[in-house]
Amino acid sequence: MVGLDFEEMRCMQQELHRKYHEKFGEGWKELSPDIGRDKLLWMFVEAGEVADIIKKQGDGEIMENSEVRCHFTEEMCDVLMYFNDVLICYGITPEEMARVYREKHERNLQRW
Repeated sequence: MVGLDFEEMRCMQQELHRKYHEKFGEGWKELSPDIGRDKLLWMFVEAGEVADIIKKQGDGEIMENSEVRCHFTEEMCDVLMYFNDVLICYGITPEEMARVYREKHERNLQRW
């Protein structure tokens, strides 16, 4: 399987949340706007972990050392997972994201 789109990532995150909400109840809150900011903050924490790997291990290690690369990629996945949680919290669909992303890309192409 090659590629992973927002729809598949969204479904995976929803599956994860259903599982843990059933297991832990209110301790694992439903994804909704009232916890969207928390998910965004956790995404920043994960991005900081990515930055730490770059800072401490360096670009060369990420490119050449399979263990470091795996750890770096795993942390990037954590960032994406929280990113998708934020989208779900605010009801942003994959279709909406794709449309706005394309529009933004076109504006950026015209910028300078």
